[in-house]
This record gives sequence, C-alpha cells and structure tokens, in this order.
Amino acid sequence: MKRLLKYLKPFIPRMSLGFAVKVIGTVVELVIPWILSYIIDDLIPLGEMDPVIIWGVLMIVCSLIAWFGNIIANRMASAVARDFTRVLRHDLFKRISYLSERQVDTVTIPSLISRVTSDTYVLHQTVGMMQRLGVRAPILLVGGIIVTLTLDPVLTLIMVATLPFVGVITFIVSRKGSRLFKIVQSASDSMLRVVRENAVGVRVIKALSKSGYERDRFKAVNNDLTEKERIAENTMAVINPVMSLLLNLGIAAVIVAGAYRVEGGLTEVGKIIAFMNLFTIVLNALLAINRMFTMLSKAAASSARVLEVLDTPMELFETEPRYSFIDKNAPHIAFRNVTFRYGKGSFAVKNLSFELKRGETLGIIGSTGSGKSTIIRALMRYYDVAEGAIEIDGVNIKDYATSDLRAKFGVVFQNDTLFKDTVRENIRLGRNLNDGEINEAAREAQAESFITEHGGLDAAVAIKGANLSGGQKQRVLIARALAGSPEILILDDSSSALDYKTDAKLREEIRLHCADSTKIIVAQRISSIMHAEKIIVMDNGSVIGMGTHSELIENCELYREISDSQIGGGEVSA
Repeated sequence: MKRLLKYLKPFIPRMSLGFAVKVIGTVVELVIPWILSYIIDDLIPLGEMDPVIIWGVLMIVCSLIAWFGNIIANRMASAVARDFTRVLRHDLFKRISYLSERQVDTVTIPSLISRVTSDTYVLHQTVGMMQRLGVRAPILLVGGIIVTLTLDPVLTLIMVATLPFVGVITFIVSRKGSRLFKIVQSASDSMLRVVRENAVGVRVIKALSKSGYERDRFKAVNNDLTEKERIAENTMAVINPVMSLLLNLGIAAVIVAGAYRVEGGLTEVGKIIAFMNLFTIVLNALLAINRMFTMLSKAAASSARVLEVLDTPMELFETEPRYSFIDKNAPHIAFRNVTFRYGKGSFAVKNLSFELKRGETLGIIGSTGSGKSTIIRALMRYYDVAEGAIEIDGVNIKDYATSDLRAKFGVVFQNDTLFKDTVRENIRLGRNLNDGEINEAAREAQAESFITEHGGLDAAVAIKGANLSGGQKQRVLIARALAGSPEILILDDSSSALDYKTDAKLREEIRLHCADSTKIIVAQRISSIMHAEKIIVMDNGSVIGMGTHSELIENCELYREISDSQIGGGEVSA
C-alpha cells in the first residue's frame, strides 16, 4: 500500500480539508455525552428548566454539526477515492498496453482484467473507507477514552483493560487474512478465465451441446472460489465475536463497578449514563477499526497484484532509435539464421533465413503449428528471437523505436478483432485518415458493396463483429490493414472465409495498389500465394522448401501434395 501513496499526493489538499471537517464533526460528537452528564448531574437537581432547555438546544446543535460535517467529509472522501482510482486504473491499463507477449502469457489475460477491475475496486473502497473511518474511528476511540477519564478514571481503566487483547487478536488475524485474500484473488482469476472462454466460445458450446459440461466446469471453479472466500471470511470473522465478547465483558464490569461506586457516593448517575454512551462510541470505533483491518487485508493483496503489473519492466519496447543510418541497398526484410521457441517448448522456428526486396511478396504455407504465425510475431517484435537477427532496411529490428517499427506494418492476424464501433472507426483505428482514404481501402478490400448495404461508414459494428459474416469481417480487417498504405503488408490467413472469386479480386487489387509495399501472406490456399516471388514451406518449425511456385512443385513433396489436393497441380489465374 505504501507504494501506492504517490497516487494520493495530488489529492492531499482535498484530503486535508476533508480530514479537518471530519475532525470537527467527530470532536463535537464526543461533546454530546458530556453535555448529557452535565444536564443530569448538575442542572436537573437545581429544578430550573431554562438551563436545561439551553443546554438541550446545544446538544441538538452539536448533533447537527456532527451530522452535517460527516456528510460533507464523506462526500469529499468519495470524490478523492474516485479520482485516485481513475488515475491508478489509467496507469495500470497503460502499463498493460506495453507488456510484451511473453509477459501477458505469464500473467494471463483474465488476471490482467481482474487487476484492472476488481483489484482497483478494492483499492477504491479502501481509500474511501480510510478517509471516512481512518480519522473518525481513532478520534472516537482516543477521544472517548479521554472524556471518560474526565468522568470517572476508575471505570475508564476497567474499559481500557480489554483493549490490548482486542488489538493483539486483530493484528494476528489480519496478517493471516492478507495471505488468504491473495489466494482468493487467484481463484477469482481462474473463474474469470472460464467466464471469458464461455463468452467468447458461446456459439461453439451451443453448437456442440456442451452447455451442461461448461456449467459443470464453471460450477467447479465457482465452488473453489467460494470455498477460498469462506476460509478467508471465516478467519476474519473471528475478530468481531471476540471483540464483542471482550467489550461486553468490559461493559458488564463497568456496570457492576459503577453500581458500587454510585452506592458509595464516589460517582453520579449522570456520569454512568454518559459513560455507557461513550463506551458504546468506543465500541463502535473499535468495530470500525476492525472493518478497516479487514479491508486493509484485502487491499494488501490487491495492491500487491496491481504493483506487480505497474513494476513490470517494459520489454521489447524502445523509445528511441539506436541506429545512425539506413542502407538503401540492403534487402527490405531479412531473416538471418533466426531461431525461436516459446518458453521451454519445442522450437517454433529454427534456423530460418531469407531476404525480400522492397515490393516483393513472400508466401508462407504449412501445416497447423508449423511456425507460420511465429514468423510474423518475430518480425513485428512481439517476441525477441533466441538466435540470429531480423533486419528491416539493414537495421536490426531491436534498434528501431518500437512505435516507428510498428508503424511500418499493416497487418491482419488470425482471429483478429473488430470493436464495438462504426465501420469507419474500425478501419481508421485512431489513425489520421479521411473518409476518402477509408473508402479507397474498403474498395480495395472488396468491402465497399456490403458496407454500403449496411448503411455506409457510419454503420454499427457489434462486439467482435458479431453482426457481420466471416467473410465480411475479414474484408473490414483487410481494409484496416490496407488503409494508410503500409510499408509492409502482412496477411495472416486473412482470406480463409472469402470465396475464390473475391479472393482473386482482392489479390489483384493488392498487386495493383500495393506495388511498393513488401507483402507477407500466410495462407492455407495455394492460390493465395502461388504468384509470390518467394514461397516458404514450413513444417514443425523448419523450412522444408523455398522458392517460386514452379520450383516448389518440382522440388518440395509437401508443397506438391498440397497443390495437387487443391488445384490438381495446375496453374490458377490471378
């Protein structure tokens, strides 16, 4: 939690004002029992009503001041907690956006979502509670004890004797609770992962009649989370009963001792009544402090998870270029003995070498899991390769500023995403593109006709493009990649949902209007890559064939088998 205090520094003036108002309201609240004692013991015996009325009105005024002051202070506390959480959530989201693919794989997407939502919400609650009760409860506790000392020191000692036991129990249980709440948050991540998978795959689940199976799977993680929550809550629940027992014993002792002292003429009835009111105030203050310790235990777990992300160093992200010049005679793209694998698994790509001149097209084909998409991820530096080097214009991609590197690409990934927005914004995606450029990209991507039918660029796109067919989604995604005339165009299995006629028109448009762009096309169809200047055939992370279509038909058995199965080994027109 200490590390997050820097986010509260800008709000110190507002918090200080709120604390001041809270202090005034709380102190005034402590005066009320003292006035009550004074009225009962000193004014009523006089038999005069006027002083009683005056002091009674003063009690009402004090009550109104305490009530109004607490309302103002609580509103100010809520505003600070809200703005604190907004800034923290923004920084957390910003850091997540800079995490490398490896770091995202390590933390997992469901856990990142949980940290941005539920963990920041816990911190929001904690900051608000600490402002509301963090000032009020200690003042009521200490102030209540001080006021009781002025009324009857002996009875105060009886009350205070129970407090050390309460403090020790609260400290021990809270430390254990912090560890348990970390386990709860981890179980919450698992539940969120299952919910997310079901939300994304709902159509497949229904199609395969697996709703019952998924309900059982959710029931398992939900029960696991519930059990961990039960253990944590039961542990923290020990505090309240123990506190109540000790404090009730203290109240009983005070009543018994007070009765003897009144009978012996050592104290007065008004003081006993005021003392019981103050004891109730002290009890409520202790219960509030207990709630704060419970919330702090949750906040400690949440803050550790938030800080884990905020403190994660940026990988694969350079803010400034680290090269002095670009060699115009160098190949546009070059892979030099590149080797890469994910974690400790088998090699995804092994000893890959090739060169592309500016404007050339590279086709990549191979079986599922052969390393095709890995080549794209390595080129865009989502991962750093273990061995070898990748160069653009003769410069190692590690020496580019990351924003400059990524700006070179127009890309469509497998299972790419459309956002809940308009067609225009899905193609523009925050770039400085006018409607003319967007329409041109849509025309080249063979998307113009159906966009017009749907209502033009202002037509709404549902989450993940749920209101579009597979082919329509792919064409909008291709339009996004083509918009802005990228230096390097990457199409990763992006035309699988297109019919052959549309695919052929798309390839012709790319050939005509992207002549200066270097193109990398990952495909399952021979027809999508057969006219490329260079084709790579991948199998199990290794290159088993490289050359033109004609060369591979002659020299690569796997490529020849694919060609025979799809086009009978013949040529297909563009």
